[in-house]
Amino acid sequence: MNWGSPAEFFAMGGYAQYVWSSFGVCAALMILEPILVRKRQSSILRVLRRERQAERLDSQ
Repeated sequence: MNWGSPAEFFAMGGYAQYVWSSFGVCAALMILEPILVRKRQSSILRVLRRERQAERLDSQ
């Protein structure tokens, strides 16, 4: 496509709402995913540490 002005580019031929909202959702998910992965990792590590501590206490 060929746009004559920046306003026409951002309007995307009448589909701007769908195009820019999809870009926004994609960007939000790309930011959110590493945060959620770190939270899950720390939760798993916390559980594993508790299990290891419980095994040590049981063996004493």
